[in-house]
Amino acid sequence: MSINDDDRPIKRPAHDIGCDLSMLSVDELANRIELLKTEIGRLEEEKQRKGASRAAAEGLFR
Repeated sequence: MSINDDDRPIKRPAHDIGCDLSMLSVDELANRIELLKTEIGRLEEEKQRKGASRAAAEGLFR
């Protein structure tokens, strides 16, 4: 076992923002759209949680 993990395979993301889409099939595009919609939902939920936490913290210091 090496000290560095440089020899581990690099996991590529399912979608790179700005990548060339011309070689993808319609099914592949639909799968990526669903993946990104799911990720957007996850981001929106986290944003709401953080906003609620921030509002609660601001309420304590007023």
